[in-house]
Amino acid sequence: MKLLFIVDGRSPIALNWVRYFAEGEDEVHLVSMYPCAPDLPLASLTVLPVAFSGAVEAGGGGTRPGLKSRLLRAAATPAVRTWLRHHFVPRSLPKAADRLRARIAEIRPDVVHAMRVPYEGMLAALAYDPPPKPRPPLLVSIWGNDFTLHAPATRTLARLTRLTLQRADALHTDCYRDQRLAREWGFDPGKPAVVLPGGGGIQMDVFKPPEPSETESAAAPVVINPRGLRAYVRSDTFFRAIPLVRAAHPGVRFVCPNMAGQPEAERWVRELHLGEAVELLPRQSRAQMAALFRRAQVVVSPSTHDGTPNTLLEAMACGCFPVVGDIEPLREWINPGENGFLVDPADPQTLAEAICEGLQRPELRARAREHNLALIRERAEYPAVMAAAKNFYRRLPSGGNEHE
Repeated sequence: MKLLFIVDGRSPIALNWVRYFAEGEDEVHLVSMYPCAPDLPLASLTVLPVAFSGAVEAGGGGTRPGLKSRLLRAAATPAVRTWLRHHFVPRSLPKAADRLRARIAEIRPDVVHAMRVPYEGMLAALAYDPPPKPRPPLLVSIWGNDFTLHAPATRTLARLTRLTLQRADALHTDCYRDQRLAREWGFDPGKPAVVLPGGGGIQMDVFKPPEPSETESAAAPVVINPRGLRAYVRSDTFFRAIPLVRAAHPGVRFVCPNMAGQPEAERWVRELHLGEAVELLPRQSRAQMAALFRRAQVVVSPSTHDGTPNTLLEAMACGCFPVVGDIEPLREWINPGENGFLVDPADPQTLAEAICEGLQRPELRARAREHNLALIRERAEYPAVMAAAKNFYRRLPSGGNEHE
């Protein structure tokens, strides 16, 4: 097949999906709104900049932020940065959509796949209005907060979300909730749809439980928060829970990838006097994340908006006990008290109590580890997920459906 992906070319999650096809027999073209240099055998790479994407410079594999990006991070919290994007990125989409339409007509792909609604799906929807000729089917992936955080944020985002769901010929979500929400936002239930993990699933040769020798050599309990600083993750709840956990477990360490150099995280550590307990780490490779998960007993994700986080599945595959926000998509994976805990993401006390229970009950962690490993093998192992994705592509109607 000839495939055109519209993704954030810096995203490890998106690239993990694209890699399956690029390293196979398919001809893969990639369009990114952000400068990037993915290490993939692509037929072509096109960058279509939109508002704020110019503030990011490609470097170190497309992951090193440029000067403007560093200044933006220093001057604004994740919530403020999200607000800025909500209000300014949509204004720059029509011009980029004209270029995308021309690129689709030039490549003539069998399938166009936009991975998330804001803003890749919105860009594709505008490029399909009027549609390129010939018109390949448009597949749109939904990421965890597309409907719950972004779509209702402004009238413009609501309109563009509806347009995206109406233009889409097929839908991919990582949780069943978003299938329902997609219909509410205008997706035709008669069109093809599939539920698969958003990053393509878990490569279990990388993300796997620790060996007994690794477990026995653990010097102190470790809790990991892999989410970084995001507008939909209650980092304030997480940091406020740490002193409460430390009161019961003085030796516990908290490991926080993607938080090194982040002013907000550094402020919480300083104000709550957490320096001895917290390790703020830079962005980690997949192998490094797997090693961190194997060190940890508990993984924490106090999110208020989510689908199925890839980091949660990775942590579960590595044997971590999940303590996560009590939101609908996570109930599709976590049965409280059996293979994890669901907590109020706004309540530090409840979060701390759940972490403590996970730390002090090794028999619960052992049962959960076996349960979660079976879940990953059944529902989220990478080869099976991506084979299902490829079969789904092949079932899409050639040429899509012409829209009025």
